[in-house]
Amino acid sequence: MRGYIGFAFVLFFAGIVVGGTNEGFRAFLENQLTGLGQLVETVDNSSNPTLMMMIVIFLNNAIKSILVMYLGAFFGILPLMFLVINGMVIGFVLKITAESPDALPVWELIVKGLLPHGIIEIPAIIVACAYGLKFGTLIWRAGGNLLFAREKLPGIGREIEHFAIRTVPLMVILTVGLLIASIIESTITLWLLK
Repeated sequence: MRGYIGFAFVLFFAGIVVGGTNEGFRAFLENQLTGLGQLVETVDNSSNPTLMMMIVIFLNNAIKSILVMYLGAFFGILPLMFLVINGMVIGFVLKITAESPDALPVWELIVKGLLPHGIIEIPAIIVACAYGLKFGTLIWRAGGNLLFAREKLPGIGREIEHFAIRTVPLMVILTVGLLIASIIESTITLWLLK
C-alpha cells in the first residue's frame, strides 16, 4: 500500500497547490465553501454548537472516508477526485486568508487551524483514498482478466476478497482516528483560533 498512499499524498498536495494558485477554479471552490458555510450556520444555530460540530465533522469525514474506500471499486475515480478537491479547498482557503488583511497570518492558520486535528484527519482521509485507489486498480485488473484471460480469474477474485477483508479493521481504525480528530477540531482547534 505504500505506493498508493504516496500517490494519494501527491494528489492531495497537488490539489493544495492548484487550489492556491489557479484562478480558473475560483467559482467552483467558492461554491464548496458556501456549502461548508451553510453547515457552520446550522451548527451555530443548534442548542449545543460544540457537540453538534463534533457530530457533524465526525459523520461527514467518517462516512466520506468509508465511501471513497469502497466506491473506489468504480475504477478509483471517486477517491482521486476526493483527494484533489479536498486539497484544492485547503489551498484556496490558505490563499484567501493570505489575501485578506483582516485574517490571521497563513502560518498561524496552519499551526492553529489545521495541524491540531489535521495531523490525524488528513492522513486518515489519505489512507482511505489510497485503499479506494487500490480497490479501483484491482477492479481494472479483474476486468482485464475477463476480457483477455491472462490470469485465472479465481486468483484476482481471491486477491479482491483478501483486500476487502483487510479493509474491515482499517475502517475501525479510521473511524476511531476521525472521531478523535473531530473532538480536537470542535474543541482545541476552535479554542486556538479564538
